[in-house]
Formats: sequence, C-alpha cells, structure tokens
Amino acid sequence: MRAEKLEIGKIVAIHALKGEMRVQPWCDTPEFLCRFKRLFLDGEEYRVQSARPHKNVVILKLRGIETPEAAQKLVNKILFAAREDFKLDKGTYLIADLIGLKVVDADDESLVYGELTDVSQTGANDVYHIRFADGKTRYIPAIPQVVRETDPEAGIMKIKPLDGLFDD
Repeated sequence: MRAEKLEIGKIVAIHALKGEMRVQPWCDTPEFLCRFKRLFLDGEEYRVQSARPHKNVVILKLRGIETPEAAQKLVNKILFAAREDFKLDKGTYLIADLIGLKVVDADDESLVYGELTDVSQTGANDVYHIRFADGKTRYIPAIPQVVRETDPEAGIMKIKPLDGLFDD
C-alpha cells in the first residue's frame, strides 16, 4: 500500500529570530521542497508561509511558528508532504514508489532478476540496487537503454541489461 504522506526533509536548525528553520531536503533539489504550500509535522498540517533555497538547505517558515523557541522545539523532526501535492513530470517517480518493485527482463517477463531495494543518486544518473535471489545486490544505471518500463501500480520494472552488466 502506498503511503499518503511521504518524508520530504528534516528540520536541522533554527534560522534567525522569526521562527524560520533550516531544513535538510530529502528530495532531488531544495527548490522542489520549496514548491509545497502545506507540510505535515507530527501528524498536524502546517501552511508554508515562506520557503527559499539557501546553499544545500531550505529556509522554511511555517505559519504558527513565530519564535526561535518554538522553532527550536521542532529541530530533528521529520517533515512530510501529502502524496496528492507532488507534481511529477511524466516518467519521473518517487523513490518510495520504486523500492520493492520486481525487476524482470524486458524481453522475457518470466526472467526475474530480483527486487529493487535502493536508489543511489550519483548526479549523472540514478543507480538502482537490485537484490537477486542469491542474495547479492547488483546495480543498474537508471538510463533509458537499460530501464525500459516502470510501472509502480503493477509493482514491476522491465529492464534490458547492457552486455556484461551482471557478470560476476
């Protein structure tokens, strides 16, 4: 079952004197986190008063958090966003929706490689971690030449491995 609220970042420190907080974003870019109009903290909904990227963090101001003391109480808390608020480009997926996909051969679906267990973000392209039946983890680049189809609804990813990719 897909979670309706997804972790999007962690409050790591207070910022200035008006209740602003520094948030470590758990998304592709700090700018992505700045798009949200509401966030959830400890199960409560908060309206975003302002959010701006600052180096590798987001300076966030939530409505109702007005003092540094109030903000300090939230340090180390995890922020969540509602799945319905995510606006993703076609062919773009949340990592949370990729984890657990069954990875099969694009030409022969009866050939099951394993399960997608993790995603590494390398900068050039993501790398998918596939746990095979033998318990070993192998890695594939998340590029169109390898990943032919991704269907989180069906729980499956179809790949065409490059020659030698899975040779031990």
